[in-house]
Amino acid sequence: MNQDVAPDDWIAALTEARDSRQCDFFDFLTAVDELDDGIRIVAHVYSTTTRQHQLIRTLLPPDALRLPTATIVYKGANWHERETCEMFGVHFEGHPNLIPLLLPDGFEGNPLRKDFVLASRVAKQWPGEVDPGQSLTELKKPKRRRNLPPGVPENWVQP
Repeated sequence: MNQDVAPDDWIAALTEARDSRQCDFFDFLTAVDELDDGIRIVAHVYSTTTRQHQLIRTLLPPDALRLPTATIVYKGANWHERETCEMFGVHFEGHPNLIPLLLPDGFEGNPLRKDFVLASRVAKQWPGEVDPGQSLTELKKPKRRRNLPPGVPENWVQP
C-alpha cells in the first residue's frame, strides 16, 4: 500500500503504520530529487505478523528541506536519515545524532542531488591508449572533439 502525506503529517503516518497496521519492521528511508518540485522522502515499513508492506512518501519543497525525525517512531531510521541528510541535504529535526556517515571530512555538497556537478568525470582523463569505443587502427586519424560528461555544465571550469 502506498500513502502520500504532507510533511506535517509525516510522523502521524508513520505512527499509524506502526500502531494500526502493525508495521513493526522499518525497512528503509531514502530520497528522490525531483528537481524544481523538491525532494521526495520515501519510507518503507513492513508487518512481520500480517506480511503487509507500506510505502509512505512526502514531498519537501526545495526551499524547506526539513522533516521531523522518524527515529521517534522507528529507531531503525537513524542510519537512513543520516545518509539522506548527507547525500540530499535534508535536515531531520530532532534526530539524536545527525552527523556525516559516508563522505570524507570537509566534503562540500550533496552528491545525490541532480544539480551536483560530478567534477571527477572531467578532472580525471581516460587512462587508456585510445578513447572508449575507438580501435587501435583509428589512432592515425585525428582524435574526436572531447565532449563534457553528462551532468557537467557547459561553462564549468576545471579547478
